[in-house]
Amino acid sequence: MPDPRPHLGEPLALDLLNTRWMTADGLEDLLTDVAGVRQWLADNDLALPAGEPMRQALLTAREAILHTVRGASGADLNAVLDHGRIRRSLSAAGPATEPEVPQPEWLPAWLAADNLLELLSAAPDRIKQCAHPHCVLWFLDTSKNGTRRWHSMAICGNRAKATRYYARKLNGED
Repeated sequence: MPDPRPHLGEPLALDLLNTRWMTADGLEDLLTDVAGVRQWLADNDLALPAGEPMRQALLTAREAILHTVRGASGADLNAVLDHGRIRRSLSAAGPATEPEVPQPEWLPAWLAADNLLELLSAAPDRIKQCAHPHCVLWFLDTSKNGTRRWHSMAICGNRAKATRYYARKLNGED
């Protein structure tokens, strides 16, 4: 089944945030059931069995990530990160790092929270919410000068331009 979400391809933490999006009918949520969890796992190449405990873990992580990117303390994110750790080892191939998450239902949630830490350490100012007032999607601004405003120029950027155009028309400016 194709993913119904309007914006895909963001880093794991932001992709988890983007499991909620706006439509003409209101807020949609991919994670309302286990089938949505399966969809999200498949979209992110996570070959794991989905179940209700994993759905609950992902919902917890999504809220923690949202609170963190909005500037709240990291307490919620740290609670998710407490479910696992990075295990470092030396193998025949050289140094290795691997996530160690004792409860498998927490692995995707933990990976998303860990990914947010990577994004925050690399470029915290590049984690942005779409500037359209009715959009709830997030993106990593990879533009050269860091001035991207919309998750998609074709969707929200075009809406903003059309709104400005019609406002000018109504005011007789064009």
